[in-house]
Amino acid sequence: MKRGVFRRPNRDLPRLNTSSLPDLIFTVLFFFMIVTHMRDANLQVRYQVPQGTEVQRLTHKSAVSYIYVGRVAGLPDDSFCIQLNNRLATVDDIRSFIEAERARMSPDDQARMTVSLKADRDVPYRIIAQVKQALQQSYALKINYSAEAADRKPASGRKQTEEQSLK
Repeated sequence: MKRGVFRRPNRDLPRLNTSSLPDLIFTVLFFFMIVTHMRDANLQVRYQVPQGTEVQRLTHKSAVSYIYVGRVAGLPDDSFCIQLNNRLATVDDIRSFIEAERARMSPDDQARMTVSLKADRDVPYRIIAQVKQALQQSYALKINYSAEAADRKPASGRKQTEEQSLK
């Protein structure tokens, strides 16, 4: 028997059709544009996040309102300011801020509303107590304190820098 009898004819492989590739790329681009949450506030205060040992990630971020307490550039280092959204404010402005935040939320989110307090680690407690008192007067009773996880064991070799809350 001859060896060449069962030889396959030389065929070229079909070329990969790339005509739908731009559609796929734009679909993925639109998906990420819709899903990605852009930062609403431009930080005017500087703060160093304190470290905590018992931290948890926040859920339902659509129901979270942020209050920043920290130093403002150009002011003395011992003065701390409060930032609500994109403006510097006083403790007296917190009540109207919470009312406005509630008004923009859906009824489900209003029930889950949480205020995340992002404060510098060196802020005097009297300022934190004033903010908590104003939140209590406006019936915003779910408060979380943002922190980064303290490294107990350097197994992973990196710190968690995503937003987390102290329990």
